[in-house]
Amino acid sequence: MKVLIGGYTKNNSKGIYELPFENNDQPHLDEAKNIIEIGGPTYFQKDGNLIFAINNAGDQGGISTFKLNNSNYEEVDTYLTPGSSPAYIGINPAKKLLYTANYHTAVLSVFSYNDEGKLTLLDTVTHQNSSLGPRKEQADGAHPHYFDETPQGNLVSCDLGNDTVDFYRLNQDNKLKHLATYKNEAGFGDRHLVFSKDGNYFYVVGELSSQINVVKFNENDWTFKDITTYSTIPSDWNEHNGAAAVKISADGKFIYVSNRGNDSIAVFAVQADHTLKLVQRISVFGSFPRDFNWDESETYVVVANQNTDNATLYSRNEEDGSLTPIQKNIPVPEGTRVLFVK
Repeated sequence: MKVLIGGYTKNNSKGIYELPFENNDQPHLDEAKNIIEIGGPTYFQKDGNLIFAINNAGDQGGISTFKLNNSNYEEVDTYLTPGSSPAYIGINPAKKLLYTANYHTAVLSVFSYNDEGKLTLLDTVTHQNSSLGPRKEQADGAHPHYFDETPQGNLVSCDLGNDTVDFYRLNQDNKLKHLATYKNEAGFGDRHLVFSKDGNYFYVVGELSSQINVVKFNENDWTFKDITTYSTIPSDWNEHNGAAAVKISADGKFIYVSNRGNDSIAVFAVQADHTLKLVQRISVFGSFPRDFNWDESETYVVVANQNTDNATLYSRNEEDGSLTPIQKNIPVPEGTRVLFVK
């Protein structure tokens, strides 16, 4: 097993790195090796021998496909447009579809791809400045930060600028249709979300508010009920913090959120009524953790710390959801995306 980590390339990073994961008596990550040279792969996805990565190419941005060939990844296709690169890539390997959200240009895009990784743009929509929040990060416009699938196969976007969660359908003519909007309180700064196992709730993280909002919803009639909201940081924390990634365990029992500033991962237990209970808030042993992820069994968790060029490996207790650090200060530059692969 291996862990792939990519991120910004402003300082020492050259792109995407591969770290062998040794799962033995002393599980650990080995030395990071650069396997793909690309500008700013702050998010990427994998399907078999294909990797789809964000590409920051100077005054252009977009996504690129790399295919594994004789132990080396070779670029097979690129789609770039003027301006900034996207912030997020979602994927459905069965449908061979990719979904990108561009924080700076406010554009959501859907791509299809073939077995060779060739990309075809199907449709785009641009978020308008419909309900901008009061914070300085929201003053310059809409900022979609996430675009991926719902439990029923619709699409959902989180917009930090508008404080909204927007739902879409990709119709048979490959055109996006807006279906519904859930509005968070002003200044919430919607960033990412996850869905409950039964598909009747979602948990949306506010980057700007450092909160997680529990929402009951019906994907058939698009009704929403705000259940409650929890802080991801301690009540006495008065320095800057930006909540970032959120993950929910496959059994639906635990939710994890990274905090950039407080530099921690908050662990919540999901109660029977879908409300949350704080289990743990644990240090990431570095600075500015954006993304984290786990292996297929959800036994091990890796978090990347962007500003300190390091990663941390934890073991996860499946009974209570808690994390225990087992390897610290793993060198890897400017990491913002983590993915376990076979």
